[in-house]
Amino acid sequence: QAVVLRAKLARLADGNAARRAAAARYGELLAGLAAAGRLTLPVTEQGNVHVWHLYVVRVSGADRDAVVGKLNAEGIGAGVHYPAPVHLTPAFAHLGHGRGDFPHAEQAAERMLSLPLFPQITAAQQQRVVDALTDALR
Repeated sequence: QAVVLRAKLARLADGNAARRAAAARYGELLAGLAAAGRLTLPVTEQGNVHVWHLYVVRVSGADRDAVVGKLNAEGIGAGVHYPAPVHLTPAFAHLGHGRGDFPHAEQAAERMLSLPLFPQITAAQQQRVVDALTDALR
């Protein structure tokens, strides 16, 4: 495994750069939906650098699970990586928090979905994702 990882490590910077470019392209392609209030795009604060392991958006005015289902039905690998806010996960159950204790976190978790993002994603593939997402949000 170390040999494989060592070879991959040599290409890490290139992969990160490709994901950054793809994330920027998503930002451009999704700007209209964001301006219309249909979804919230991720933000990287000035001076910070993101590796874009995931590209997570928040849907507004639509059932997130229905949107994911529609995208999956079109063969698009959208998903939900963080289905519950941390205070509702088993690892933090001992703290005694329940539903309603952190309503903003709960609302965010209910609205977040991850769009496909990987170093080799093409502009055409991203356009297909955006077109399907636009249809799913109607």
